[in-house]
Amino acid sequence: MPAIELDGRALSKRMNKDLKRRAARLPRRPGLAVVLVGADPASQVYVNRKGVVAGRIGFVHEQIDLPADTTQRILHDVVDALAEDPAVDGILVQMPLPRGLDANAVMDRIPVGKDVDGFTPPNTGLLSQGRANLVACTPLGVMKLLADADVPLSGKEAVVIGRSNIVGRPMAMLLEQANCTVTVCHSRTGDLEAHVRAADVVVAAVGVAELVRGSWVKPGAAVVDVGMNRLDDGRLVGDVAYEEVVEVAGWLTPVPGGVGPMTIAMLMENTYRASCAAQDVTPLSAFEGV
Repeated sequence: MPAIELDGRALSKRMNKDLKRRAARLPRRPGLAVVLVGADPASQVYVNRKGVVAGRIGFVHEQIDLPADTTQRILHDVVDALAEDPAVDGILVQMPLPRGLDANAVMDRIPVGKDVDGFTPPNTGLLSQGRANLVACTPLGVMKLLADADVPLSGKEAVVIGRSNIVGRPMAMLLEQANCTVTVCHSRTGDLEAHVRAADVVVAAVGVAELVRGSWVKPGAAVVDVGMNRLDDGRLVGDVAYEEVVEVAGWLTPVPGGVGPMTIAMLMENTYRASCAAQDVTPLSAFEGV
C-alpha cells in the first residue's frame, strides 16, 4: 500500500484560517517585517508567498527591499529601526544574504521576542533546554505535520540528514524532546544508508536531489522531505526519491506541497505569539475555542 501523504498545503490552509480568527481578537493587528537583500529569484518567490499569506490572515506586512550592494552598516540600521518599532512584532531577514554580508551579525541584532524565524542564539538556546519560545519554522512545521497525522514518535528511532542551524539541529532537538532516539547524519557520515534503514522517522534536509532511495527506507517509516532541488530538465524534486519511497514508507511528504507551506504557516504562528507577548495578551492555541 502506498504511503499516506503528509499534505502540508491542506494542513497549513486549516491552520492559517484558524490563525486569522485568533489574530482578529487582538487589540492590534500583528505586524511582520521582512527584509530582502538582493534579487535572488528563489528568495523573491518565497518572500512574496509570505506576504500573500500574511495579508490573507490579516497581519500588517511590510517588505523592505535592499540592493545587493547594501553595506553591513545600512542593513544593521534597517534591522535596528525595526527592532525599535512597536508596530513590528516579528522581523525576518531573508537568507541567504549576498556574499560579503555577515548573517550572524545581522541575526544578533534582532530582539529575541521579534525573532520569528527562531534563529537567534537565545531562542536556539532555549530550545536546547526544552524551554522553547520561538522555534525555527521548518522543524516546527515538520512536527505539526507528524502530529496531525498521528505518526508515533515516542520511543522511535529517528534520523535527521543535515546539521544546519536552520533545520537539522533544531529538528533533532524537537524529535528528541518528543522522546525519539535521534541520529544526526551529515556529509561525513560513514554509512548513511545503514542509518536510514534503521530509522522509523527520517527527515531529509541536505539539499541533494533524490538522495534517499526506496531501498534505504524501513517499511512503514515516516519520511519527511525538506529538500527543494531544481533538476536540469526543470523539474522540482526533494532529497527523497518520491516514486520509490512512496511504495515503502508509511507516511511521506510530497515536494512541493509538503513542508514548504508549513514553514510559512509556522512563521505566521510565531508572529502571532510574538504579537501576543508584545500586547500582553495570552495567546490562544490552534483551534482553541472553535
